[in-house]
Amino acid sequence: QVRLVESGGGLVPAGASLILSCTAFGRFDNYAAMGWFRQAPGKEREFVATIPWGGGSGVYADAVKGRFTIDTDSTANTVYLRMNNLKVEDTAVYFCVLGPGTTAVTAGRPGYWGQGTQVTIVS
Repeated sequence: QVRLVESGGGLVPAGASLILSCTAFGRFDNYAAMGWFRQAPGKEREFVATIPWGGGSGVYADAVKGRFTIDTDSTANTVYLRMNNLKVEDTAVYFCVLGPGTTAVTAGRPGYWGQGTQVTIVS
């Protein structure tokens, strides 16, 4: 059984930075990518970023390009989302995901979801 554990959320002012982390536990030999989604109050869940397990180029939603960076530490089964220049509209619950590949994650078809961590940006 796979379990994803997120941490790093919080409340910060606009313009600040936060780093989210997510560690995967269990066996996931057939899963080749990790990523992040988010869901703001009253809105649908949306894709944020994804990256292959072994590293490489990340794929980002247009809303976060240039501000967020996704990277992995495969030795620790951990993925990070480094968020800079945060905006009020970034406020959401952020979910870590594990998927068969970046294409599937980008398309909203990951295999596993974390429990979510709240990120709140205040003006």
